[in-house]
Amino acid sequence: MRIVTRTELSNLKPSHQGKVRDLYDFGDQLLIVSTDRISAYDFVLPNGIPHKGQVLTGLSKFWFNQTTSIVQNHLISTNVVDYPSLSDSDRLLVEDRSMLVRKANRIDIECVVRGYIAGSAWREYQQDGTVCGANLPAGLRESDQLPELIFTPATKAEKGQHDENISISQMADIVGPKLTDKLIKTSFALFELASQHAESVGLILCDTKFEFGLIGDDLILIDEAFTPDSSRFWPKGEYQPGRSQSSFDKQYVRDYLVEIGWNKQPPAPQLSDEVIQRTSQKYLEAYRLITGQSLI
Repeated sequence: MRIVTRTELSNLKPSHQGKVRDLYDFGDQLLIVSTDRISAYDFVLPNGIPHKGQVLTGLSKFWFNQTTSIVQNHLISTNVVDYPSLSDSDRLLVEDRSMLVRKANRIDIECVVRGYIAGSAWREYQQDGTVCGANLPAGLRESDQLPELIFTPATKAEKGQHDENISISQMADIVGPKLTDKLIKTSFALFELASQHAESVGLILCDTKFEFGLIGDDLILIDEAFTPDSSRFWPKGEYQPGRSQSSFDKQYVRDYLVEIGWNKQPPAPQLSDEVIQRTSQKYLEAYRLITGQSLI
């Protein structure tokens, strides 16, 4: 079983390297390679997670195809034979974990939609009765469904810095009120479509985040869509408000890091073999449930 945590294609280094993805610039196109790296608390952990990059790519492709009636996206192809300027060994390395996409002008706002209260939103609510500064009704329990969907934007931080939650009015000051309104409506429509599909396969979509870009005046969905890295999915049959939920995202890894007492300072600790394998199983199970197909 091959774990890919670093890529270098035909002696080309990535033009940009995120926590998980390596990007290669081909003019008006980008090659996005999803590695098996995993991050937590803004640190890339030393261990890779088997099949993670394949799951992220496969799920994004699935959701990009499902959501074109709402918004177009940047995907051109996930077939390595369509990729330019790659050797056979390059294609073998990135097969099933890469996308050739249209280059867009990224909108530097992370668009977060929440349908339930969990994670950092729950912690803020306990302290202040708010989520990202927005007032919520009193008496909510952890994991409760919210009375209505809420949109909580954040600025996209530079590498090594934290994303910063902002208000919708601050977002409008950055990108303009017209684009703000369009991003909110598009994000809600995407969430509702994905939530309905998730329910049909026994899952609850708790929250998710999107990135968008512009090609000319056209708004498009970029990066990834409804993956365990960008979204919190819960098993519907096990849902019980008033506590944290079993999930298919990397909360399992975060819980382990808390359990071992890591102080969230470098160096990031090694993951145990059990955590690596269990996390891989969670990603693969999310893929199977959402797409109806097994990846391996």
